[in-house]
Amino acid sequence: ALDIKDIPWAGKQLWAPDAAYKNGKYYLYFPVKDKQDVFHIGVAVSDQPTGPFKAQPQPIKGSFSIDPAVFTDTDGSTYMYFGGIWGGQLQRWSAGKYEANGSKTDLNQDDKPALSVKVAKLTGNMLEFAETPKDGVIVDKNGKPLLGGDHDRRFFEGSWMHKFNGKYYLTYSTGDTHFLAYAIGNSPYGPFTYQGTFLKPVQGWTTHHSIIEFNGKWYLFYHDTQLSNKNHLRNVKVTELQHNADGSIKLIDPFIE
Repeated sequence: ALDIKDIPWAGKQLWAPDAAYKNGKYYLYFPVKDKQDVFHIGVAVSDQPTGPFKAQPQPIKGSFSIDPAVFTDTDGSTYMYFGGIWGGQLQRWSAGKYEANGSKTDLNQDDKPALSVKVAKLTGNMLEFAETPKDGVIVDKNGKPLLGGDHDRRFFEGSWMHKFNGKYYLTYSTGDTHFLAYAIGNSPYGPFTYQGTFLKPVQGWTTHHSIIEFNGKWYLFYHDTQLSNKNHLRNVKVTELQHNADGSIKLIDPFIE
């Protein structure tokens, strides 16, 4: 669909894309390091879902880090959620510009608010941010932001957004603790109140995922390493995702059929 050599500004590490359909076109969003080893997010366009996709000549202005996820709301507005700490470099943008010698992990401030997923509305042509990215803050039941040291609950990478019964469900990976967690808000920008985990740890390090509705049912797509037993050789899995009557998500055990 798209080769790194066909992205004019790309250096290395093209991975973790998302795709969207709008205006009769297909849009492929991807993170990749530029030639200075800094992650940005690009977009490529095609008339077909299988491509070939033609990349825009420059990354999306104002983009950084990894793991783009694109969500179109019921009013037609489209948003991108993105970001990832550690190798995703989100922590190196905390001062508003890239710090090449910044932390390799997080802010190293366990008693301070954790880094947030970023969210920005896209322009009508799906090629640019319509605004400066904002923090999608995750808070506890008392409205306090989750702390950097709260590794079981704080955002790490791999965000996704879906809407259910008028509520906005931000789902994400906790990274080094291997949970898929979710938080619910009344706006696509948040704040999002932490609710719990909905997928127990799988075999393998990461749990990047997507959630879609199809024929009246919701499905979770994710990956693990059961076929290869190698952390960087991952296979896709899918399972039904169920919302309980109170809006919570039923916990999924990946090792129970």
